[in-house]
Amino acid sequence: MDKQGFPKDFLWGGAMAANQVEGAWNVDGKGLSVADMATFKSNLKLEDYEGHVAISSEFIEKAANDPSDKDYPKRRGIDFYHRYQEDLALFAEMGFKVLRVSIAWSRIFPTGEETEPNEKGLQFYENLFTEMNRLGIEPIVTLSHYEMPLALSTKYNGWVERSVIDDFVRFSQACFHRYKDLVKYWLTFNEIDSIHRHPFTTAGIIPDRCPEGKEEEIVYQALHHQFVASARVTADCHRIIPGSQVGCMLTKLTTYPNTCDPKDVEVTLKKNLHNYFFADVQVFGEYPTMIERMLERKNIHIKMDPGDREILREHTVDFVSFSYYMSLTESAKEGMEKAAGNTIMGVKNPYLPATDWGWQIDPVGLKISLIELYDRYKKPLIIVENGMGAYDQVENDGSIHDPYRINYFKEHFKQMKEAVEEGVDLFGYTSWGSIDLVSAGTSQMSKRYGFIYVDQDDEGNGTLERKKKDSFYWYKKVIETNGEDLD
Repeated sequence: MDKQGFPKDFLWGGAMAANQVEGAWNVDGKGLSVADMATFKSNLKLEDYEGHVAISSEFIEKAANDPSDKDYPKRRGIDFYHRYQEDLALFAEMGFKVLRVSIAWSRIFPTGEETEPNEKGLQFYENLFTEMNRLGIEPIVTLSHYEMPLALSTKYNGWVERSVIDDFVRFSQACFHRYKDLVKYWLTFNEIDSIHRHPFTTAGIIPDRCPEGKEEEIVYQALHHQFVASARVTADCHRIIPGSQVGCMLTKLTTYPNTCDPKDVEVTLKKNLHNYFFADVQVFGEYPTMIERMLERKNIHIKMDPGDREILREHTVDFVSFSYYMSLTESAKEGMEKAAGNTIMGVKNPYLPATDWGWQIDPVGLKISLIELYDRYKKPLIIVENGMGAYDQVENDGSIHDPYRINYFKEHFKQMKEAVEEGVDLFGYTSWGSIDLVSAGTSQMSKRYGFIYVDQDDEGNGTLERKKKDSFYWYKKVIETNGEDLD
């Protein structure tokens, strides 16, 4: 590796999730997923980032029986299902070396419990990965990105039921066998730590089906099942696809002490250690001692089958992937002003600017995150989500000027380069998202992330025409020069 700048084979590209782009929610045998229940939220309250958007059995039954996509933007996405060739051609024009996508579980196994996969679903992803390979774009595929079959949620309360492990393993094996010649890089669970922030979206857990007072225990139980499933499919992937690489995926919630008060430092340390816990299990193959003690103090009992700990220990991941959007601060004091970001809140940092949605912008925090992660895990790293949601304006001549987005990426890339030059093994970067898509938390289109504009508004009106933003041409130059030309 060149000691100055990014490695010569650095993987530049973008990222997206099936539930935010594909649409075609009821096409070719696809079953309902938890994402198909997500409703449009134009004014998400700040406190909702810390709690859970109201999900109930009654709400799910009503939404599941609603045949329209009017209030459910993720059902329509940006029609990537039918336009993937057009979009991939644009990514190739930008010079993408890699594209992170996910597979909608319910497109392959509509209820999650079928013994045989849906051929039309399998064929769609085969076509997608074949086209990516033809264009020289390496696929990184997430197996579970907030898209579990709704039927597993309503029947078993999602990942609370241990049998869902076998359902996930069957789904994963079908993918490995079908795409073994097309996909080398795999991720098991997207932001596995998010189960605490939105248990329904992440694990299909319906709050009113949890015994009162046992909600937290149930979340940890479901999480344990996901850990075991991740280890099992990691073993399967290595066996079925020789030379394959499997990674875990963490929401990197880099948090600083709000002051140098030791109490602030202590509460921050514990918050960061809890964030690391979710990757620790998949990298080191065991629960951290302090997490075990914390569970004991809270009287939380996780049911483990004989052999679970051995499975975790024997089948660890090959690399660590993570999302990074912003940093947070933490204080031991009550009543501090809060700032939102990626379905979580922290104490507002007065030294940082913020996006249109209040997410604080901290490029140096990305460098800090890279150094921390590599020092802790000593595994290759890849950033699989990073970007900013913003309002974009289409000019009369059709151009879209987004200097704010260019500046955001420029400053983050500078810090990435510095981290690499200090010795961090960073092998790739996929921005979120490479094209405008339906946002994860609010299901908005007006919260735009892409280098490519999609003509669709929050209500689903528009032509779906794709238009290149100024950032499209800028990112193309970045990739051409392997991150050297950021002007």
